[in-house]
Amino acid sequence: MKFDNILSEINGFGKFQIQLVLLQMISRIIIPCHFLLTNFMAAVPSHRCDIRALDDGGAFLNLTLEQKLTRAIPSEHDGTLSSCLMFSKLQNVSARNRSEDVFTVECQNGWVYDNSSFKSTLATEWDLVCSRKAMSKAPATIFFLGVMFGAPVFGFLSDRFGRRPTLLVSYLSTITFAVLSALSTSYLMFAIVRFFTGMSLAGLSIISYVLNVEWFSIERRTFSGVIISLDWTLGSWILVGIAYWANDWRVLILAVTLPLILALIAWRWLPESARWLIATGRMDDAHHYIMKCANMNNRSKCMVAITPQTLLESEETKTNERKYTFLDLFRTPNMRKMAICSGIVWFGVAFTYYGISLNITGFGLNPYLTQLLFASIEMPMKIVVYFFLDKVGRKAGQTGALLLTGLCVFINMWVPQDKWVTRTVVAVLGRAFSEASFTIVFLFTAELYPTVVRQNALGYTSFVARLAVSISPLFILLEEVWPPLPAISYSAVAVGSGLVALFLPETLKAKMPEHIEDIEKPR
Repeated sequence: MKFDNILSEINGFGKFQIQLVLLQMISRIIIPCHFLLTNFMAAVPSHRCDIRALDDGGAFLNLTLEQKLTRAIPSEHDGTLSSCLMFSKLQNVSARNRSEDVFTVECQNGWVYDNSSFKSTLATEWDLVCSRKAMSKAPATIFFLGVMFGAPVFGFLSDRFGRRPTLLVSYLSTITFAVLSALSTSYLMFAIVRFFTGMSLAGLSIISYVLNVEWFSIERRTFSGVIISLDWTLGSWILVGIAYWANDWRVLILAVTLPLILALIAWRWLPESARWLIATGRMDDAHHYIMKCANMNNRSKCMVAITPQTLLESEETKTNERKYTFLDLFRTPNMRKMAICSGIVWFGVAFTYYGISLNITGFGLNPYLTQLLFASIEMPMKIVVYFFLDKVGRKAGQTGALLLTGLCVFINMWVPQDKWVTRTVVAVLGRAFSEASFTIVFLFTAELYPTVVRQNALGYTSFVARLAVSISPLFILLEEVWPPLPAISYSAVAVGSGLVALFLPETLKAKMPEHIEDIEKPR
């Protein structure tokens, strides 16, 4: 009897699985908090040059601050004060346009920031504005580079040593580096520690997802994928509330990491993946967890005929001590084709999703409200995704979600900036379709690859995705070259990767493969 048949017998969606999802929800809600943290932690509030030290010779001591500002800072084309320039000295109103010894210079004495929305951000802490503006985007890139390198590392460790112990390592390292990043004394220190925070969170992200999916039966796998993805929605809502309350970036990092303390306590009740144990020949341990699942689901009678020996005999492909690596994804033709296509799809999904998600200030609303709208649209979209996946399939869903995301981004490119309501509506729809594509791609990938390399596969695809995410925020800076260029890039990548998804096999109601031979020589 194959493991999928055993799961169906002992109830592949009972109290055991519900407990597993709830226990992992404690840790998984911090993933969107950290992944989208840059929207608030690195926000750039309104600012102007500090003119307190400007030499006015004592001639303007009786002027109000507003009068001094109009004489010290030049205006932009729209009439607002410049954020990065000031006059070399205060001007007399009557001579403002005629003074030959007065010229504009970059801010000489730092900046004054609007603290109405944010008490402290990375930008205000280290003056990451004007000529250093790109440095305010760099933390997101550095963090996702860490995620990119952490994904294959934790994928390899998880396939080698198991889901459960590797998940514990991810918990501990995430807490350590998150605390260190909140205590950073310099931008360089913060960047380095944030990189390792990303590496640690990569393990939590991919291992927890696979551990959940591997304990669900075939008929409940679609439901499990959507239910697990709701952790991201819940975490996004929590992020808005915490960010609004803790508007200091150091407190914000600590606050969003706090649930991991509870997750550490809950870890003792997490099971190992019986599917992984069977695939690696550890039948006694697998039987222990299967019995635990059967007892909790009130199906212990079904286990009478199932022993470690019957589990071994049920394996049609002989188990051995071979250690798999991510290179096994490319050794054989069918696996190679699947790896290349899924990598391109993941790149497109992540590049577009974070291109929209990390640009929440571009739609005319305050960042808290925009983030709340983005998070709120996810819930109804995931309900639609569930019914679509269950009836139509993964491949059509993946392709359709990416094509519609690209269409929304393309449409918004032609909507004028002053039509902020229309821009916001189209952006929220684009974000919804993009979220749908992310929900699908996780489930799709977990079903495509065999158990012996499943974590390696998710590690590899997550590596490609985080490569996309690390450069995605930087593409926003291309608007200074040509305003429509970022939108054109996001739209083109979404459409292209959506078409590539058509080359992947459908996995609707198919048994999850256990070995590479199941892919190369399907029964």
